[in-house]
Amino acid sequence: MQENMSAKTHRILLLDRKQGNISGVLDVVSFDESIVILKTEQGDLQVKGKGLHVTRVDLGKGEVDLEGFVETMDYSKKRMGWFS
Repeated sequence: MQENMSAKTHRILLLDRKQGNISGVLDVVSFDESIVILKTEQGDLQVKGKGLHVTRVDLGKGEVDLEGFVETMDYSKKRMGWFS
């Protein structure tokens, strides 16, 4: 089977659980110092931690950079948000 060629590659690079670069991001759903929720090519991604900051967003390239201490990363096919 041939995959959709227009889809962006989804990749997570995490350095010492303190700096991250995520590609294949379609949208930033929400963020604060304890959780960042991203809509990615592979489903919604929750990044939980302490002192989290989104340092760069380039949705044209589908990239997001994060800083802070990452405790967990979790994918969900279900849409995430404040009221779900």
